[in-house]
Amino acid sequence: MVVERKFVKDKIREYMVREYLASYLSRVGFSHIDIQKTPVGFSIIIYSSKPGLIVGRKGVNIKEIQDTLQNKFKLESPVIDVREVESPELDPQIVAEMVGIQLSRFGVSRFKAIGHKALDRTMQAGAVGAEIKIAGKVPSTRARFWKFYGGYLPKCGDVAVNYVDKGYKTVKLKPGLIGITVKILSPGVRMPDQIYLRERPVVSVEEAKPEEVEKEIAEVKAKESEKKKNGKKAADAAAESGVAADAAAENEFPEEVSEEIKENQE
Repeated sequence: MVVERKFVKDKIREYMVREYLASYLSRVGFSHIDIQKTPVGFSIIIYSSKPGLIVGRKGVNIKEIQDTLQNKFKLESPVIDVREVESPELDPQIVAEMVGIQLSRFGVSRFKAIGHKALDRTMQAGAVGAEIKIAGKVPSTRARFWKFYGGYLPKCGDVAVNYVDKGYKTVKLKPGLIGITVKILSPGVRMPDQIYLRERPVVSVEEAKPEEVEKEIAEVKAKESEKKKNGKKAADAAAESGVAADAAAENEFPEEVSEEIKENQE
């Protein structure tokens, strides 16, 4: 039970760290974080579209985050690394945050223009499909939701579960709490119903010239005659060596055999 309790406690602490960083970095293009346990302490990688704002002047913000993680959440020697997101328009969490910022700035009366512009930027960045859902009291006094979608976005199956990225953001405005959900299918995902045809290799046949054909035939004949000569020489050498070996064998008798021959002659 001790191991299970420690495991649950660590996961709760990790969840609280994620919630703290998401709220602290809510307006600086925050995407997600990776928390890794190292032999020395903890390594925290923050992904954002504006890494300079997270680091701050002379690393003031990073030092403040490190002190909070070490004192409040009891993380041992936290090392923070900030990395930039290459395509912010294809990151659903960043898109949801930008929609929330624009709703806070311009109000819910312009939610349609905000949703369409965010969708257009995402599709122009190369997304296969995208959907932006804004739920809450927009623009009526009763809660409802609006969807802005484009391209191809599967709702079920392996692609929807493993390859569709999701982001969520809540914004507190005058009408009440507004929820923003963004789903994006990034480019490069191979769909199960796509078929790729391979092109057949083109084989080009060139007609050989008569002079080249005669030259090749002469070279082949010369090689064959040379092989025959070498084979004949090898056979003659083997025959000569065989005769010499037989003669040497006849001259070399054991001493007992030679003595018997002498006795028989006497």
